[in-house]
Amino acid sequence: MVLALDAPLKRLPGAMTGPRDLGRIAADAHVPTAQEAPLDARQNRGWRRLIVTPILPFDDSRRLLGANLFFAGTGAVLDIGLALAVDPALVGAWRERVERAGTHLAWTSRETAVRRHAAGASLALRAPVDQLYLATEINEWALCASLIDGDAGRWEFLGSALAAAALDAAKNAANPAAAIPPVIDESAALERFAQLAALEGNPALCALLDAADSRHLSHLLDDEELTLGSGAGARSYPMGSLPSIAAVRWDGLRDVPTALVTGSNGKTTTVRLLAACARAHGWHAGFNCTDGVYIDHELLEAGDYSGPAGARWVLREPRVQAAMLETARGGILRRGIAVSRADAAVITNVSPDHFGEYGIDDLEGLARTKLTVAAVVAPHGLLVLNADDAALRAQADGLGRRFGRVPPLGWFAGDADCATLQDARARGAPTCGVRAGRLILSLRGIDHDLGPVAAMPLTAGGVAAYNTANLAGAALAAMTLRIPASTIAGVFARFGGSPRDNPGRLMRYEMAGAQVLVDYAHNPEGLRGLLTVARHLGRGAGRLGMLLGHAGNRKDADIQQVARVAAEFRPDLVVVKENESQLRGRAPGEIPRILRAELLRLGLPEAACPSGGSELDAARIALAWARPGDVLVLTLHSADARTAVLAMLEGRR
Repeated sequence: MVLALDAPLKRLPGAMTGPRDLGRIAADAHVPTAQEAPLDARQNRGWRRLIVTPILPFDDSRRLLGANLFFAGTGAVLDIGLALAVDPALVGAWRERVERAGTHLAWTSRETAVRRHAAGASLALRAPVDQLYLATEINEWALCASLIDGDAGRWEFLGSALAAAALDAAKNAANPAAAIPPVIDESAALERFAQLAALEGNPALCALLDAADSRHLSHLLDDEELTLGSGAGARSYPMGSLPSIAAVRWDGLRDVPTALVTGSNGKTTTVRLLAACARAHGWHAGFNCTDGVYIDHELLEAGDYSGPAGARWVLREPRVQAAMLETARGGILRRGIAVSRADAAVITNVSPDHFGEYGIDDLEGLARTKLTVAAVVAPHGLLVLNADDAALRAQADGLGRRFGRVPPLGWFAGDADCATLQDARARGAPTCGVRAGRLILSLRGIDHDLGPVAAMPLTAGGVAAYNTANLAGAALAAMTLRIPASTIAGVFARFGGSPRDNPGRLMRYEMAGAQVLVDYAHNPEGLRGLLTVARHLGRGAGRLGMLLGHAGNRKDADIQQVARVAAEFRPDLVVVKENESQLRGRAPGEIPRILRAELLRLGLPEAACPSGGSELDAARIALAWARPGDVLVLTLHSADARTAVLAMLEGRR
């Protein structure tokens, strides 16, 4: 049973414990406790447990509210752990039941998808936008009924387990499934699904979405509101009182220029670059990122808003005349993309990060996740891809098979004349890259010189190659939004010169003769790029000091990898810190212990690896250590710590 919109079901660590009073369940409904469940189920840490004790054979069941890893449209997905063997027979039986349910409900689109991965498998089905709670019910029933059909002796308790879970779902008033308890018998289940379809169905919503689509108008949707159009051209309606098509003043609705930005590194910088270009063009720019939600320089709300909630906030703000939306992988995997249509989408790069979450455990899966943005790029728009990224190049040709169409493509690279960019220009596609030290935007056979790369503050004299790539990707997206090349060039010539331009990203300070870099680098590739800049600034003469921490939702091997990257640069000081705002399930002190052990194993002396406790304490240790000629790299991930450190740096200049 699906619970609240943004409250995914949790895995509980360790063995499941203790029976609980299930007297509310029908007298003939026996549900096994942890002790009564099959042994392999009891030993599996990943099986789902709700507030009640019943064990269900999936870790998570959720709605997909927009384009997602599996489909270009809405649907539902089950995440299944390794304890359950998802073999061809089970998949076939599940698919057949989903198909029969879809036929019974007269759904016109009945796609299914199965994705196997290192942590198990995901079973997804496509469903109408006004039947998504029902879609989760069908998905859960199809799996449980197939298991019972295959081995009734082992799985007979699943019917009662579903019924018990329904008691918890009853607390969620938004889910009409709570009104009618689930059953396994197929004829009764199909009748139940028809009743649920009538309860959840919303013909007025579907009619409005069809009308908006026929007018090439975007929409936003959540449990509370439907928004037609975007930004200054939008209007929102309560889901409980939607207007008729005739009552909507369609001539007053429009979309504002909109760009999505995703990737492993550089998302926030690229979003801010695009917002700066939009402001220079005379628009009020709204954007969301890992730091918060903004209109121009005004912070509306601090926090990590790089997911669907941030996108909806920006696009529902009536002052917004252009929207730049950071679109992180977590939101895509959990719920799908909130936006139905965009003019441009940029994928900055794909590098190893967040492996193991939602079944993404390799670069191929991560690239596929990022490329989901292709589904919402309008036919007149542009999907901007990094030609230096092999994973993106490999999957670009498969977008047509995946989504039924390929949006127009634009490519950027470090070399404007690399083979991929030359081929793209030969096909009439726009490109951007570096030629003879200058950033060249090529469009319809015309080269636009955006200026010398080394003179662009964001590149730190041309050394920060990753920011050169961010500039190139942003240039293509800005051009797609019809911002003139001269305006783009003007922004690039000054962006990054002030700390206000890109807070928390490659911020440069001088403190008593030492150079200090403040950055967000949060994965191995990001850290390697940042330390490359630091070594260049030190020119081999000064010492290198740094902070090192990591978020808790990474594997031990990923945490050790950032330590290995740090050790590559032979730092003189590594203050190991706790990212106290990003423990994410780890015990305090656990990540610093892993980092320090790896640094010592790699040969760094103990005296060079002090523990700093919190981010702020670690920064104080590093700042006290620095002397003239040194370079300090302060990677800060807490907004509070960054604010405090920046105040210290401003005061010590």
